[in-house]
Amino acid sequence: MPHPSVLVEPGPIGPARPGPIGPGLAGPAPPGFLSVRLDRPERRNALDAGMTRALLDIFRADPAVPVLLGSTSPGAFCAGADLSVPDSERALVSDLLYECYEVMITRSGPVVAVVEGPAVGGGAQLAGAADLRIAGPRARFRWTGPPGRDLAVGAWLLPGLIGRGAALELILTGRWVDAGEALRLGLVNRVEDEPGKVAAELAGDLLARGAGVAGPVKRIASAGGLRDMLRAEREANRAAWGGA
Repeated sequence: MPHPSVLVEPGPIGPARPGPIGPGLAGPAPPGFLSVRLDRPERRNALDAGMTRALLDIFRADPAVPVLLGSTSPGAFCAGADLSVPDSERALVSDLLYECYEVMITRSGPVVAVVEGPAVGGGAQLAGAADLRIAGPRARFRWTGPPGRDLAVGAWLLPGLIGRGAALELILTGRWVDAGEALRLGLVNRVEDEPGKVAAELAGDLLARGAGVAGPVKRIASAGGLRDMLRAEREANRAAWGGA
């Protein structure tokens, strides 16, 4: 059902679909892209079940339409799962997020993430599941789950992005990675003072190459091991949540 706190504005391609479509997301679109911005600033864009379902619905609805994913507030990209909701809902959010990540890496339309502030846990994974990441100078990443649950966070994704050794160090320590280090490691593609503007320009360049170019590239890049690792992490975290 539509939710009044979500506004998604498509660009010239794709169906016209203005207005609310899910909880906690909003976005004016650059030309040719569907812009989706996380919009729960009071919770640092922490993900509850409604917001996560809305993201999944958006990425599924028009899989060929390119998406620009960001936040309405530069103070935070996404704080991960909302720790204020019951464990049963947090377990559901975790499971829905893995479904969302798989849709993101397999849909034919590219996803470009704009990260201006902290991205933690599921939020870091959300940025990582995008095809390209443009960061601002204040972007920070932390690959960790809530204390006491022993969740695997990022083991499916980080080894392919930055190599096994660097990935294990970030996952096992759960330490912060600032924008400069993220660029050096390959976690982000660029660090810019105006990441939204640069991402929109990049989106235009991708569209100029032709809407169908990304699909075959993404199918090859997500084939085999990456999806197997994603599903393995999803199953491990289902078990970690137990009967929650």
